[in-house]
Amino acid sequence: MTANLKPLERRGLLTMHSDPEDKRSRRITLTDAGRDLLVLAVPIWRKTHDMIDAQLGRDDSGPLKADLIALSFGS
Repeated sequence: MTANLKPLERRGLLTMHSDPEDKRSRRITLTDAGRDLLVLAVPIWRKTHDMIDAQLGRDDSGPLKADLIALSFGS
């Protein structure tokens, strides 16, 4: 996970620090720039998922999530 977050840290979107109670864990905090980008991204994410749900004929994401979980675990 840390390796995947490094590019976001380099872009100044988040900061990572060692957890004071467990040095193996990292604490992640969004920066102001990260929060600003999230505010812009969430409406796009919602619109995209609404379009997917509409194409699948679903108005509840619960069944879609169940299907994806089943596919990912080979159930």
